[in-house]
Amino acid sequence: MKTDRLIPGTILVCIGAIFLLHNFHIFHFQWMNILYLWPIFLIIGGVNLVFAGNRSPLATVVKLAVIIGGFSLLLFGNFGNRYHFWPNTFINFDDDHDNDNNNDSDSTNTDQGVTKIEGSSVFNKDYTPDAKFARLNINGGATTYTLNDTTSQLFKAETKEFYGKYEFNANKEDSVYVLNFKMKGNKGWHFDSDSNKSNLANIKLNPNPIWDIYVETGATKLDFDLSKFKIKSVTLKGGAASFEVKLGAPLASTNVEVSTGVSEVIINVPKDAACSINANTGLSSNEFEGFTKKNDNSYETPGFDAAKNKIYIHMNGGISDFKVNRY
Repeated sequence: MKTDRLIPGTILVCIGAIFLLHNFHIFHFQWMNILYLWPIFLIIGGVNLVFAGNRSPLATVVKLAVIIGGFSLLLFGNFGNRYHFWPNTFINFDDDHDNDNNNDSDSTNTDQGVTKIEGSSVFNKDYTPDAKFARLNINGGATTYTLNDTTSQLFKAETKEFYGKYEFNANKEDSVYVLNFKMKGNKGWHFDSDSNKSNLANIKLNPNPIWDIYVETGATKLDFDLSKFKIKSVTLKGGAASFEVKLGAPLASTNVEVSTGVSEVIINVPKDAACSINANTGLSSNEFEGFTKKNDNSYETPGFDAAKNKIYIHMNGGISDFKVNRY
């Protein structure tokens, strides 16, 4: 056996085994392990360089052991929802980070624009009866975003910051209220073992307008329950992200666009809602229970064509985990 083919062959077998076992639901692969344990690939490459040209049995055993051990960590490791990858990630070598960041002394808060450097803040935009249509733009990673409740205002966000700052501004474009909520200034590496020291944003929206929601993030966890709102469109763009979105009854047409790198995406739709999925997901894993496969990339719920109101889901991704559930 030629050892120069043994190593790349073993790597391909390991990768294929991971995807095959995951697709057959023998176990659930934690896709975020790829991001959390990415230095394993440096170790595998380094060991192969050190023993390059060495065809002794010992060298072969060492190289195989490193590959199998590394892929075993990827396969069976459970490190929770950690997104320690760059550029928008947490690595902070200072465990004595000042806890005074949780006060409101640095806050500035107006109806039209807010910038918060550190601590905790509340961001508001008043509701007016002419707000029939609204668009929420969320930008920036290194944050856990939640949205699961309503407010009498048009927009409200309660935040906690340890790294970077949030900015909020609102304006009206024709008949649409446009709300921009951003995480800015979170640069560099923050090695921090305390999971409580992470940026948080709890968002509430008014249920009266018809909403377009656009999210573009880096390393992010997002949990949105939109079942209480009138949703025209949801766009999710992310790299190393975890997205979970729950939709309510659709409008005449509710569109969901998902574009990710290495992420976990869960979309929950009502069981009685007509829904179609177009999935161009490359090496990603797909799970669309309760949907009928129409062709290689298309799936529909029973009776989709005859339904009056419909949900359209479009998914694009590299190596991600996509699920659409009917609740």
